[in-house]
Amino acid sequence: MSSFQSRRRFLLWSAVLMSLAAPARADNFPSRPVHLIIPYGPGGIVDFTGRVLAQKMSNILGQPVVAENRPGAGGIVGVDAVARSDPDGYNMALMDPAIVINPTLQKEMPYDIFKDLVTLSIVSSSPEVLVVAPQLGIKTYAELVAYGKANPGKLNYASAGVGTTPHLAAEMWKLRTGIDAVHVPYKGIGASYTDMMSNKVQLSFSSIAGALPFTSDGRVIPLATTGTVRSPVYPDLPTVAEAGLPGYAVDLWLGLWGRAGMPADVLANLNDAINKALQDPELKASFAKFGLTPRGTSVAESAAFTKSEYEKWKKVITDGHITLD
Repeated sequence: MSSFQSRRRFLLWSAVLMSLAAPARADNFPSRPVHLIIPYGPGGIVDFTGRVLAQKMSNILGQPVVAENRPGAGGIVGVDAVARSDPDGYNMALMDPAIVINPTLQKEMPYDIFKDLVTLSIVSSSPEVLVVAPQLGIKTYAELVAYGKANPGKLNYASAGVGTTPHLAAEMWKLRTGIDAVHVPYKGIGASYTDMMSNKVQLSFSSIAGALPFTSDGRVIPLATTGTVRSPVYPDLPTVAEAGLPGYAVDLWLGLWGRAGMPADVLANLNDAINKALQDPELKASFAKFGLTPRGTSVAESAAFTKSEYEKWKKVITDGHITLD
């Protein structure tokens, strides 16, 4: 074999090996099922949203999007699975604000949300609803504030656990109103309602999905929602800002994250599929029943939003001296 032929064969083999090693491009992605990890147990708003979204994305991508529960450590276990996965776009995690809260609250984290993960899209927005025990006899937000200021330390507030959005929503409310209230964490906000109905705890900032069964029949009393505009689920309730605390807003948003470093075209493909799924009329109707508003953001918008929410909750945790101890 001549040196020319040897060199030609070497170049051909090099080209073949390079093509095998090259990252998958959008024109053949996905070629197998995509895993959508839900970092919480079955039931609840994250599980519901993930399963609805997975079904719609399957139709758009032409491959199954498999929703998979991987609960543990406030969502860290499921997100870590994505942070450790290959950057090929075949694994993503749906998360609530805990994803930007955990890095400040936890002493150690197995991943860096800004280096190991990429925000694919912000999926939905939903305000929380401020609810109180009926035994208080309080019917308005202003009455609650007046009672809290006149009775320091007598209000107990429930949350879904230390560092969850309901907890930090209440802490931000305490910081801005100057009200002294005692935190009573539960393993999920649903478990707190039995105690609230019997006045063992007096109030909570709850997800709308969690509160709706109890507010619909008067077992707890809704006073206000935490969005920037009124919720269509509670159109007669003012927002907290509207009722007397200007600038107060808490969004129980959900977003999708993938492994950082995936090919740009795969990232664009996923972002496009997510945002198309969020325009589906059936998905919108399903979301609306639980007070969820579909969003859909560009990759750049998603990254900026993640950073701003991280800074917002870092300040609340720092100023409120909140720890897991």
